[in-house]
Amino acid sequence: MLAALGLFAMLDTNSKLLSQGYPVEQVVLVRHLVLLALLLGLRALRPGVGGALGTAHPALHLLRATGMLGSALGFFLALRQIPLAEGYLVYFTAPFMTLGLARLVLGERLPGSVWLWCGVGFLGVLVAMAPGLRAGGSLLAYGYALLGTFCYAMVMTINRRLRHEAGVARLILWSSLPGALVLAPFAVAGWVPPAGPDWLFLALNGVLAGGGTICLALAFRRASAAQLAPLEFSALLWAVLADLAIWGVLPAPMTLAGAAIVVLGCVMSQRAHRAHG
Repeated sequence: MLAALGLFAMLDTNSKLLSQGYPVEQVVLVRHLVLLALLLGLRALRPGVGGALGTAHPALHLLRATGMLGSALGFFLALRQIPLAEGYLVYFTAPFMTLGLARLVLGERLPGSVWLWCGVGFLGVLVAMAPGLRAGGSLLAYGYALLGTFCYAMVMTINRRLRHEAGVARLILWSSLPGALVLAPFAVAGWVPPAGPDWLFLALNGVLAGGGTICLALAFRRASAAQLAPLEFSALLWAVLADLAIWGVLPAPMTLAGAAIVVLGCVMSQRAHRAHG
């Protein structure tokens, strides 16, 4: 789980760097194409690696692919304008959204205390956003981050419906192929010829995404979501370090205060959920 979070943090850092010179459609398209190439190349060397490619739930996989595409686009556009730490702060509200979707989609009943702590978590995001908004920060960037987070929560909800389908091969195929087909016309229309070294960074996007996806699948195969969820907050450390090392940005005190409130709300809502379950 920690390896997955580190790889995804490197993915977001790499995407933020690429966002200054390349359109989102191009970056995410190359990511999907590299993922597909890696999957097919590995299966050519070792037939059957990663499990089956077919599925009994194609509609769910296509909906999952839509969520993954929305999450990638949302965070790419958000991190173009705001530091990683602030984008991750919004991302930490994903567990609250997942609980809400579980109630609406899966029919799970939740106690009032869960919703109370969800409200506390969103309050933390508002606390962190307030200084930036007063200083002229982009509300649109936070909107993109919120969209990406909602799409990620949708993916997590669908993953729960697909948890009996083992293997990562179908997850990569059914998310990358539809995404590539949707993005290809837009990417070609706005294509920016990459400079020599940038091809490496564009390809690295796919390698990091694939590595993170595999590590995440392995983590959930060996431990429950309740055991792994607290580790997600280590992503904030990666974000702060990347912001400082590459862009020389330290999170403001209000951002850290908001992060503490979000973490508290998330941990307490999960505890209330487990106690209810």
